[in-house]
Amino acid sequence: MFLGFGLERMTIMARPRKYSPELRERAIRLAIDSGRPIAQVAGDLGMHPETLRVWVRHAQADAAGAGGSPARLTSDERERLKELERENRDLRRANQILKDASVFFAKELDGTPRR
Repeated sequence: MFLGFGLERMTIMARPRKYSPELRERAIRLAIDSGRPIAQVAGDLGMHPETLRVWVRHAQADAAGAGGSPARLTSDERERLKELERENRDLRRANQILKDASVFFAKELDGTPRR
Protein backbone atom coordinates (compact mmCIF):
# COMPACT_ATOMS: atom_id res chain seq x y z
CA MET A 1 0.00 0.00 0.00
CA PHE A 2 1.48 3.38 -1.00
CA LEU A 3 1.17 5.99 1.71
CA GLY A 4 2.81 8.91 -0.10
CA PHE A 5 4.79 11.77 1.42
CA GLY A 6 8.01 9.77 1.54
CA LEU A 7 6.58 7.02 3.68
CA GLU A 8 7.69 3.55 2.72
CA ARG A 9 5.49 0.79 1.41
CA MET A 10 3.80 -1.26 4.07
CA THR A 11 3.04 -4.92 3.77
CA ILE A 12 -0.27 -6.00 5.16
CA MET A 13 -0.29 -9.34 6.92
CA ALA A 14 -3.31 -11.58 6.81
CA ARG A 15 -5.18 -11.78 10.06
CA PRO A 16 -4.88 -15.00 11.98
CA ARG A 17 -7.62 -17.56 11.49
CA LYS A 18 -10.34 -17.34 14.08
CA TYR A 19 -11.37 -20.99 13.86
CA SER A 20 -9.08 -24.00 13.75
CA PRO A 21 -9.28 -26.41 10.81
CA GLU A 22 -10.46 -29.13 13.21
CA LEU A 23 -13.39 -26.99 14.39
CA ARG A 24 -14.22 -26.12 10.81
CA GLU A 25 -14.35 -29.80 9.76
CA ARG A 26 -16.41 -30.72 12.82
CA ALA A 27 -18.86 -27.86 12.22
CA ILE A 28 -19.32 -28.81 8.56
CA ARG A 29 -19.89 -32.46 9.45
CA LEU A 30 -22.38 -31.49 12.17
CA ALA A 31 -24.30 -29.14 9.88
CA ILE A 32 -24.56 -31.70 7.08
CA ASP A 33 -25.16 -34.85 9.12
CA SER A 34 -27.40 -33.56 11.90
CA GLY A 35 -30.22 -32.31 9.67
CA ARG A 36 -30.59 -29.29 11.96
CA PRO A 37 -30.66 -25.75 10.56
CA ILE A 38 -27.24 -24.23 9.99
CA ALA A 39 -28.11 -21.26 12.20
CA GLN A 40 -28.82 -23.59 15.11
CA VAL A 41 -25.59 -25.56 14.67
CA ALA A 42 -23.62 -22.30 14.34
CA GLY A 43 -25.23 -20.95 17.51
CA ASP A 44 -24.31 -24.11 19.42
CA LEU A 45 -20.69 -23.75 18.28
CA GLY A 46 -20.53 -20.00 18.99
CA MET A 47 -19.99 -18.80 15.44
CA HIS A 48 -21.86 -16.61 13.00
CA PRO A 49 -24.36 -18.60 10.91
CA GLU A 50 -23.13 -17.10 7.63
CA THR A 51 -19.60 -18.36 8.36
CA LEU A 52 -20.86 -21.91 8.71
CA ARG A 53 -23.17 -21.53 5.70
CA VAL A 54 -20.22 -20.52 3.47
CA TRP A 55 -18.11 -23.40 4.79
CA VAL A 56 -20.90 -25.89 4.06
CA ARG A 57 -21.39 -24.53 0.53
CA HIS A 58 -17.66 -24.82 -0.19
CA ALA A 59 -17.56 -28.35 1.23
CA GLN A 60 -20.53 -29.39 -0.91
CA ALA A 61 -18.94 -27.87 -4.03
CA ASP A 62 -15.67 -29.67 -3.28
CA ALA A 63 -17.53 -32.96 -2.73
CA ALA A 64 -19.42 -32.57 -6.01
CA GLY A 65 -16.16 -31.95 -7.89
CA ALA A 66 -16.20 -31.03 -11.55
CA GLY A 67 -19.63 -32.58 -12.03
CA GLY A 68 -21.20 -30.27 -9.48
CA SER A 69 -23.19 -27.12 -9.95
CA PRO A 70 -21.53 -24.76 -12.43
CA ALA A 71 -22.40 -21.82 -10.15
CA ARG A 72 -20.10 -23.12 -7.39
CA LEU A 73 -16.37 -23.44 -7.76
CA THR A 74 -14.34 -26.05 -5.93
CA SER A 75 -11.52 -24.91 -3.64
CA ASP A 76 -8.95 -25.78 -6.30
CA GLU A 77 -10.87 -23.82 -8.92
CA ARG A 78 -11.19 -20.80 -6.60
CA GLU A 79 -7.45 -20.90 -5.90
CA ARG A 80 -6.63 -21.21 -9.63
CA LEU A 81 -8.98 -18.31 -10.42
CA LYS A 82 -7.20 -16.09 -7.87
CA GLU A 83 -3.86 -17.08 -9.38
CA LEU A 84 -5.04 -16.30 -12.93
CA GLU A 85 -6.52 -12.95 -11.88
CA ARG A 86 -3.21 -12.01 -10.22
CA GLU A 87 -1.27 -13.05 -13.33
CA ASN A 88 -3.69 -11.13 -15.57
CA ARG A 89 -3.26 -7.98 -13.44
CA ASP A 90 0.55 -8.28 -13.63
CA LEU A 91 0.49 -8.79 -17.40
CA ARG A 92 -1.78 -5.79 -17.92
CA ARG A 93 0.59 -3.67 -15.82
CA ALA A 94 3.62 -4.90 -17.82
CA ASN A 95 1.79 -4.29 -21.09
CA GLN A 96 1.01 -0.69 -20.08
CA ILE A 97 4.66 -0.10 -19.17
CA LEU A 98 5.74 -1.39 -22.59
CA LYS A 99 3.20 0.82 -24.35
CA ASP A 100 4.40 3.89 -22.44
CA ALA A 101 8.02 3.04 -23.21
CA SER A 102 7.31 2.62 -26.93
CA VAL A 103 5.61 6.04 -27.04
CA PHE A 104 8.58 7.60 -25.23
CA PHE A 105 11.16 6.08 -27.59
CA ALA A 106 9.08 6.89 -30.67
CA LYS A 107 9.14 10.55 -29.64
CA GLU A 108 12.89 10.39 -29.06
CA LEU A 109 13.55 8.88 -32.50
CA ASP A 110 11.07 11.11 -34.30
CA GLY A 111 13.73 13.62 -35.34
CA THR A 112 11.45 16.66 -35.36
CA PRO A 113 12.89 19.64 -33.49
CA ARG A 114 11.43 20.30 -30.10
CA ARG A 115 10.73 23.72 -28.62
